[in-house]
Order: sequence, then C-alpha cells, then structure tokens
Amino acid sequence: MFLWGTATAAYQIEGAVAADGRGVSIWDTFSHEPGRTRDGHTGDLACDHYHRWREDVALMSGLGVNAYRFSIAWPRVQPLGTGTANPKGLDFYERLVDALLEAGIQPVPTLFHWDLPQALQDRGGWMNREISEIFADYAAIVASRLADRIPLWITLNEPFVHMAYGYAMGIHAPGQALLTGALPAGHHQLLAHGMAVRALRAAGARQVAITNNCTPVWPASQQEPDLSAAHAYDVLHNRLFNDPVLLGKYPDLSAYTPTLDFVHDGDLDVIAAPLDFLGVNYYNPTRIAAPTSEGLPFTDAGITGYPTTAFGWPVVPDGLRELLTGLETRYGAALPPVLITENGCSTDDTATLDDGPRIAFLEGHIAAMRQAMAEGVDVRGYFVWSLLDNFEWAEGYHQRFGLVHVDFETQRRTPKASYAWLRSFLEAQKTDT
Repeated sequence: MFLWGTATAAYQIEGAVAADGRGVSIWDTFSHEPGRTRDGHTGDLACDHYHRWREDVALMSGLGVNAYRFSIAWPRVQPLGTGTANPKGLDFYERLVDALLEAGIQPVPTLFHWDLPQALQDRGGWMNREISEIFADYAAIVASRLADRIPLWITLNEPFVHMAYGYAMGIHAPGQALLTGALPAGHHQLLAHGMAVRALRAAGARQVAITNNCTPVWPASQQEPDLSAAHAYDVLHNRLFNDPVLLGKYPDLSAYTPTLDFVHDGDLDVIAAPLDFLGVNYYNPTRIAAPTSEGLPFTDAGITGYPTTAFGWPVVPDGLRELLTGLETRYGAALPPVLITENGCSTDDTATLDDGPRIAFLEGHIAAMRQAMAEGVDVRGYFVWSLLDNFEWAEGYHQRFGLVHVDFETQRRTPKASYAWLRSFLEAQKTDT
C-alpha cells in the first residue's frame, strides 16, 4: 500500500509545554531567550494539539490520508531525558495512535524532531557521546508501549539540519555556533540512530527508517572552483548523513576536519544497521559557488528564475525527480525503498484560504515523484508538510505551511483550498486502483 499522508512535529503543534509532567526541551529554553525567534514567538501553545488531537484526527480522516507522520516529544515521555517514563506522556501518544488506527490511518512516529530534553543539553547535548545510548533507551521505552500497533518507526528527523542550524550556526536550539566543530553532533545523532534501530527491533518494531533532509546541489558554473565547492557542499549536506547509514562509511571530510577522532571503532557498524526505508525530506535544490571568504569551502549562490514560496525558497518540482534518481544512481542496491517524509511550502495565506500556489506546488512535486518512480526509483509514500499551520521554529508563526489554516488566537481550524484539492486527488487514487 502506498502511503499518502501528512506530517507534523511535536513542538510545532502540541503546546501544553507544562502539562501532565512534561519536562523542558531545548526549544522551550531557546524560544524564551530574547532575540532567538522572530517577534519572540514560542511554542508554548502552538496549535494546542495536545488538547485538540481528536479534532485533528478528524481533519485527517476527512482529508482521506492513510498515514500520519508525527513526532513524539522526548521530554513528554522522559521529562529529564532519562529514568522512568512519565505515564501520562505515554498515555497521550497511545490515545492518539489508537484514534488514528480506528480512523484507518497508519501512525508513523518519529522519535526525535529536535526537541531534546534540556536536562540532556545541560550534559552537552548531541556533542556528548553518551546521549546516543540514552536515546536508544528512550526508543525502547516508547516502542515497548506502542510497537504492537505501529509497524513503521522513524528514528531521527533531519540530523543535518539539527547539527547545522542548532550546533554549527546557532539559529535553532540549542543556539550554539561551533561551525565545523559541530561535526561530532552529527556523528552522535547517527550513532543514536543505529543504537535505536537495535532497540526498536528488540521491542518488536517491524520496520525502521531515518529521515534525512536532502537537496540536489547545483554548481554556480562549470568552472573548477565552483565544481569543487558544490562537491564539498554535497558531502556536508547529503553524503555525511546518507553514506554512513547506507554504505557504512563516511565520505571524505578533509575539507571540514583533519581527523575523525570522534568516530570510535565499531561505530559505523552500528550506524549501518539495515533499514527498511530511507525517509527523504525535499524542499528545493541548492546552488553553490566557490567560497568568497575564509571559513567554509563553499558559498550559497542562490537560485533565481523560479517561482518562490513565502519563505523565499525556489519552487523546483523537477528537483525532486533529480534528487531521487540521483540517490538511485549513487547508492544502487544499497538504497532501500524511499518515503518522501516531508514536501510542502509556505504560502502567503494569512488572510485567505485560497492557497493556489500550494496546490500548484503539490501537483508539480507529485508529478516529479511519479516520474522518478517511472525511472526506476522505489518510492513507497508521500507526506505533505504540513497538516496544520504551526510554529515554524525560528520564524515563529510567520510562515504557514498548513493544508489547514489555524487562527492562533482562537485555535479555530479551517481547511484551505489545498485541503479540498488533496482530498479530491486522494479520492481519485482510490478510483484508479
């Protein structure tokens, strides 16, 4: 069965940050620090999904999706990141899972979508190797409660983005600016993934995946400096997180670090635990030029000549086909079936429900995905980001990605035109099959 779904993340929609024993996450801390998020917005309330989840499941049921990708808030399950589980936290996710199953919707949980318990950050966060094993313990706790009802699990969401934005550049939580010194945070996430794969399977999980953010990398020219820079960026953004998982080895990282002393013997065997799926999040390609100053070996040259989202991101549907066929070419038999675990756009629909640009975006990207499938890529699912307008990290509530409009003052949910379009599209898929 092909999975047609929507996707969300816990901190972006749940709210209820102090309810029922939930602990503090790094995003609670970060968003309350002055100047960290646009207009000082926080996820304290977000979409209040913690209290309105029944309404949101009904919206998914009305949409006609057969899968829902959501994330589990680690601080809601283990308030301090370790120790005995919080029963009320697990109860919440059990209620959600049971309601989804009753509605005929497959739950697809992600165990980590950037909301690390603050108590673990106080111990060094992902720069601390010990967090990897602690994460596996958390995975085992959640799976022991829910694996009997959930066939497919995702360990991590976009470890590249969390490393780059949270630890290298400091524009996301935890707000550290370590530049290339952040590479251990990437490795420790991958190690955590591998340890969690073992823990999940031991607890009865039948299928396990990781979700990586991937981008086609375009050189600004065919001149050698730009080609070299584009290769360096591809290594950092794409290969750093795909090669260890799929091939059991790191790419050449000499452009970023003289040594991989944070990699211990046996780590890559753990990281390369066999996967059932590779989750791929795609938003746009990246155009790269030679560096213009000391520091990183590349410069983001920007992309022009395409429509843009409200976020300013270029809309390039064929980039998804290019990405998928490129993964097939690069990894061949090592590439498991692929799930498009996020694809969507922010549109300027604050005051209107007529989000025509989102409809055009989805049409174009679904067509590109199908073209990649026709060219031989084994794609098994497509998840729209996102079901609801939500807290968009450092942008606060200024970027709206939802199929459903949320009035953040009243919490009223109103389906947009894209919701109706996707509902009709999904109904047609049933007729076609």
